[in-house]
Amino acid sequence: MATLQLRNLRKRYGALEVIKGVNLDIDDREFVVFVGPSGCGKSTLLRMIAGLEDVDDGEILIDGRDVIAVPPAGRELAMVFQNYALYPHMTVFDNMAFGLRRSGHKKDEIERRIAKAADLLKIAPLLKRKPRDMSGGQRQRVAIGRAIVREPRAFLFDEPLSNLDASLRAEMRTEILALHRRLATTMIFVTHDQVEAMTLANKIVVMNAGQIEQVGSPMELYTAPKNLFVARFIGSPTMNTLRGTVRGQSDNTLLVDLPDGTVVGFDSPARPLAAGDGVTVGLRASHVVPALAGNPALGLEVEFLERLGDRTLVHGQAGGSDTMVASLDGTMAPPPGERLALSIAPGAGHLFDATGLHVPVKGARIV
Repeated sequence: MATLQLRNLRKRYGALEVIKGVNLDIDDREFVVFVGPSGCGKSTLLRMIAGLEDVDDGEILIDGRDVIAVPPAGRELAMVFQNYALYPHMTVFDNMAFGLRRSGHKKDEIERRIAKAADLLKIAPLLKRKPRDMSGGQRQRVAIGRAIVREPRAFLFDEPLSNLDASLRAEMRTEILALHRRLATTMIFVTHDQVEAMTLANKIVVMNAGQIEQVGSPMELYTAPKNLFVARFIGSPTMNTLRGTVRGQSDNTLLVDLPDGTVVGFDSPARPLAAGDGVTVGLRASHVVPALAGNPALGLEVEFLERLGDRTLVHGQAGGSDTMVASLDGTMAPPPGERLALSIAPGAGHLFDATGLHVPVKGARIV
């Protein structure tokens, strides 16, 4: 079990700075997920924590001790890689025992640790097999087991599920969550899949271009994104963003004009915006609902559908020229070209200023 603190952490490759002064606190037993697009620096940051990448500036503190000068083996961390990294000529038992043997553990201790990990991961029947005789999910369990037997202070996972198919990924997510509960150990997990991040994390770290955009619980990021980048990255489908212009404010309601003439009213904005300011209206697909007949509505011109059984994702154009997705009841199947009249669910809706920063509001409606 361990706490980690990153203090002004920086990494450069020549003149290119890929980690730009990262500061982060990770509490004991937390499950923290680094998420962001490819190339944002999340795997580099994880490898810096593990000691596999040099640090150009800053501190990495594990339980208050700076480990920048400590080699990987001395940090008491265990890393699980994307490609399993199993020795093909060794059995499962020998793969799991390899590191323990090299560090001088006695035979009975090695057998005890492997038996415990194999039972935890339900791979005891596989101990005599070689990697070629196992499925991808079984190989990943072995890779995790090899980390468990080291009894580390924290686990580091570098996109460990990316090579698995969709159904197996979902199954392994559940197993990793159960493992975290049983081991009660700090875990740091890297993924580009925001659904994976929302499912696994106690705390999500959203990264972009070598910097942290926002840190918070899954629902904090979903309901109160700090900026447009986080709003668009967290949530599936991604948040709809419609460009608009501030008309003015009346009776604590900020009025925003969309290019097609639709007017959106925002209740109690946290800070004033001036008439003429460019803004972005943010609407989750699940927060867009069919409008009641005769009520003001936002028009969505249907382009295509995703039929998912319990719901239908309707893709189209809205607000003048912006693309939009509405998540409607699965029984609905409007044909392409139809124009839907939509409203905003009570208390829903987001507002972002011209710089992309979130402006808290109490809700939005079509007026």
